Order: sequence, then structure tokens, then C-alpha cells
Amino acid sequence: MSINLTGKPSRRSILKTTAATALFGAIKTAFPSGAFAQGAGPETTKAVLGFIALTDSSPLIIAKEKGFFDKHGMTEVDVVKQASWGTTRDNLVLGSAGSGIDGAHILTPMPYLISAGKVTQNGQPLPMSILARLNLDAQAISVGSAYADLKVGLDAGKLKEAFAKKKADGAPAKVAMTFPGGTHDLWLRYWLAAGGIDPDSDVETIVVPPPQMVANMKVGTMDCFCVGEPWNAQLVNQGIGYTAVNTAEIWNKHPEKSFAMRSDWVEKNPIATRALLMAVMEAQQWCEDMANKEELAEIVGKRAWFNVPPKDLVGRLKGEYDYGTGRVEAKSPHLMKFWQDHASYPFQSHDSWFLTEDIRWGKFEPGTDVKALVAKVNREDLWRDAAKTLGVTDLPASTSRGVETFFDGKTFDPENPQAYLESLSIKRIA
Repeated sequence: MSINLTGKPSRRSILKTTAATALFGAIKTAFPSGAFAQGAGPETTKAVLGFIALTDSSPLIIAKEKGFFDKHGMTEVDVVKQASWGTTRDNLVLGSAGSGIDGAHILTPMPYLISAGKVTQNGQPLPMSILARLNLDAQAISVGSAYADLKVGLDAGKLKEAFAKKKADGAPAKVAMTFPGGTHDLWLRYWLAAGGIDPDSDVETIVVPPPQMVANMKVGTMDCFCVGEPWNAQLVNQGIGYTAVNTAEIWNKHPEKSFAMRSDWVEKNPIATRALLMAVMEAQQWCEDMANKEELAEIVGKRAWFNVPPKDLVGRLKGEYDYGTGRVEAKSPHLMKFWQDHASYPFQSHDSWFLTEDIRWGKFEPGTDVKALVAKVNREDLWRDAAKTLGVTDLPASTSRGVETFFDGKTFDPENPQAYLESLSIKRIA
């Protein structure tokens, strides 16, 4: 088993990704970085963007509510709620021409899974372009009140004995995430595996849409879950369970959601794409400002957006974390970051980790050409173009953030993911 990082696809990789690669090639070469005509208006003022009721969708909502889309000439942008990540995928396949959507707030691995035809009907690839990262950090893994005495934290191993007993009794523990191969799935799997719990054989992993997590925990459908806010805070506020870990404790300053669009839309509308990016970047800067957190919670909490009380949002937006176990952090460094620490820039090295983890768990073949796929989907070049046009001067020097270190001491070198995979004891590959 090996991962091809040479840029020269293996025969297996060619057989799996030829269709997607052919489509990508035409799209990527159609407009290199900097190809936007300065001063020209957008090709269209319309775009339909999807979002899930999670705090990290805030930049899209604020860009709409605060007029940033309008400011950059995109006066007919619709930001439309999606019921689940599966719905987001299906509506991206439809596109706005088919009453679907053109782009979305999305789990970072999903554009790769969609582009390679891994999660689409009949395995049909739909080329996607990641244009920006929407945030860093601040998802969480929550555990039900039945395990209150364990006060589970970073060490998931505290659950091992209880979960083994449930399995022996014929009712395996259920752990919930939001989409197979997505960020929440990967955080949950990493945490469990680091504690010696196999997420495929020791427990039953189930898919639950983010807004349904708390209700399902309340009726005992699952034992723990991984999701973004405000649902972890709401669980604590309702006394149904507690936060075991903020995902930033697993990987500090980790990438999370992305802003992605259909590649054919980006190809057809390069100036409009840049306008959308600039609007989202300005919204991210607005969301980052601590002075705006109360208003942000009020806005996204509205019925039209999340339909949740602002109190379930504002605390963790400010870095105020009540874990529900007696542990309270007034100023957590692990609050959600929308702009600081280059939160908006889509580091290609981070996408390489997501792909490598999806190889670990069998979502992609071991022979997948990681570097080539990232180069096609990740359009950091368009991000840089938009950022420069907006006047952003603090630009990352490289497409890689370098070697990343996780809470259990494991390290990921984007130039050598094979070594990372070999260091892991629980995985689905030889």
C-alpha cells in the first residue's frame, strides 16, 4: 500500500479518477490565477449558496445580512438552508439550473468525495472547487448523561469498557457524525481510535444531521456525537449530556468548513467568483471581531437561519466554554476562528490530511494521487487573487502550513503522508 505523491498517477488511480481528471483539466486551465479583468463587473449577479445550521456557516449569512454580497455586485445571492449534508450534495449535483445550488458552506472533504464520484449517484464525478476555508476549530464531541460519572475528556479510552459491555450485551454503543468521510466523522474516528476504540467494529457509527443531534440524544438514539455548534452547547444547556472535547484540543487550529462551488460555475463566472470570495472574506473579518459576537448570535439565531436561542450561540462564540462537567473556561483559546491565524486561506496541506484520513478509513483507495487531486480541487490561487484585490496584505507564504501535531503525539507531514498512516494502529488499510 502506498500513496502516490509524485504527480504521476498509479494505474489504479487512473482507472478511478480519469473522468474527474478530464473535467478538471479543462476547468483549471480555463482561467489561471490573476485572470480576472480588473474593474469589470461580474458575469452574473446571481448565485444560490447552501448552508447547514452550524455556527461556521456565519460568513455566508453575514455576507447576505450585512450587504457584503451587494457591495461587490452580487445583488441576487440566495443563501438557502439545507436539511443535511446529503441534501447539500444532491443540490450541488442539480445546480441552480435544476433548482439546486451553485455552492455551499461545506465539510472540507466533501468537495473531494463529490469530485471523485465517491458519494454521488452512479459514481458520477462532479468537479468542485474549494475557494476558501470558512473557519478553524470549535467543533466538539459530546457524550450522553449516562456516562456522566466517567467525565470523559481527551482520553476516549474511558469509554472502552462501557462500550465493550454494550457490545457484549448485543446493543453496541451508537456514535453519531454528520456525513461519512466528513470532518465530524474524522474527528470522532481519530478520537475514538486514539483511545483504543475501533469506530467500525467496537461501536456502531451512524449519520445524523446537525440540527437533529440534540433531539436524538434526548431520546437515547446515540451515546455520543461529533458536530459543530450550537448543538454541543445546547446539549449542555438542556442538561442532556456534556462536552468531552473541543476538536481544537485534538488538533489545535485545525481547518474545518470550506466555501466551495461547482467548478463549471466558477469557470463560467470568474469575476463573479472573485466578488463572492471578497464578500465572504469581509464577512469573515466581521465575524472575527469580538465586538460583533452578540449581534452575530442574534442574527444567525433567527428563525430564518438557525432558529435557536442566541444564548446557545454567544458563549462559545466568545470562547466561554461550560463543558457540563464542572469544567468551565472563560476565555478558551479554542474558540471558532473566522479570520485570524489565516483561517480563511485554504491550505493545500490541510486538504492532504483530510484525503489521507479518508484513505485510512477506506473512503479513498490507497493508490489515490493525493497531491494531484488537491491541486485540482483546492483553488487557493483564486483566494489569493481575491484577497489581493480586497487589499489583504497578510498572505500565507506557502500552500503548506508544514508538519501538524495531534494531541496523541502523532504528526502529519504533508510531504510524507505514508509515514503518518504507518504510525496509526487502527485503520482500514494494510
